[in-house]
Amino acid sequence: MAWATRWYSVKKNKDGFLGFSLLGFFLFSITIGLTSSGSIAVYYLVNKATNGNTLLVGLAVFATILVGGVLCSLADLYRRKKMVESPVKMILNATEKIASGDFSVKLTPMHDYYRYDEYDMIFENINTMTAELEKNELLKNDFISNVSHEIKTPLAVIQNYAKALSSDILSTEKREQYLSGLIVQTQKLSNLITNILKLNKLENQEIVPEIEEIDLAELVRVTTLQYENLIEKKNLELVCDIDEMKIVSSASLLEIVLNNLISNAIKFTDEGGKITISLKQNKTHAFIRVKDTGAGISNEVGQHIFEKFYQGDTSHSIEGNGLGLALVKKVIDLIGGEISVESKVGKGSTFIIKLRKG
Repeated sequence: MAWATRWYSVKKNKDGFLGFSLLGFFLFSITIGLTSSGSIAVYYLVNKATNGNTLLVGLAVFATILVGGVLCSLADLYRRKKMVESPVKMILNATEKIASGDFSVKLTPMHDYYRYDEYDMIFENINTMTAELEKNELLKNDFISNVSHEIKTPLAVIQNYAKALSSDILSTEKREQYLSGLIVQTQKLSNLITNILKLNKLENQEIVPEIEEIDLAELVRVTTLQYENLIEKKNLELVCDIDEMKIVSSASLLEIVLNNLISNAIKFTDEGGKITISLKQNKTHAFIRVKDTGAGISNEVGQHIFEKFYQGDTSHSIEGNGLGLALVKKVIDLIGGEISVESKVGKGSTFIIKLRKG
């Protein structure tokens, strides 16, 4: 009768809650009923046939219960083979593959969605886990590939400049040019490492924002003025439309966001272009917009620009390491804001930051 003791069957209803199986309960009740009824029927039949011979009646009832027990044990053996051993074997095979680094494993649930049991739930959890592991593996490989590229390129330039500087016949003009190049490349490496460290600390929640009341208008103005020389060098038109306001947030983290967005706007806007920086508000939120007239981005690129090391320009012809916007997204998430982008290819891009005022 062991096969019927698991009379409940976990099911998933449309609300996602687990419940009991009426069919399982019915089968359990039927098993108890048939066994009891069979024993009683044999008792009366043998008792009548033997004129109340107690020994024969007892043996007949015992035999009935024994046969019923054997049949139930066989049924339980089949049930275990079908409902326990088979899915457990599938789970073991899947976990062995995952342990060996194969994250392409996908298990198919044995029942329809509304009749899921525990094993189906485990199958779904394994599928979710392997999908995440496969995604993380791809991100890790991309991370290593991109870091290698971003480090290798400036190191090669530094090595070439260092060799050139060792020459005794190098003119003063060339020597200054190579020294300037060395400074630029070392700064590029320094920025890369700084961004990696900042992003890692943000992802591991090692940076705790210092929340205070800040003059957001002044922060936007001061940060923008730091790029005055670069803007003039590219002959860019700068338009600022800033409303005076104070909000409760982290000045140091917002400075990271503004620095990345403004430097990107300058970097991707051609000479003679236009950059617009605005700060507006409503009753509950502040809105920072950084708009440029650069090359713009496609919808496909726009879906990935906040990912680590993602670069729309796969040729790496434009300076950058693909960490800036990933860093911006992490900061915005940390301080409880929102960021979005509006862009058209050839028309430019507008990054919009939404921040709670209080």
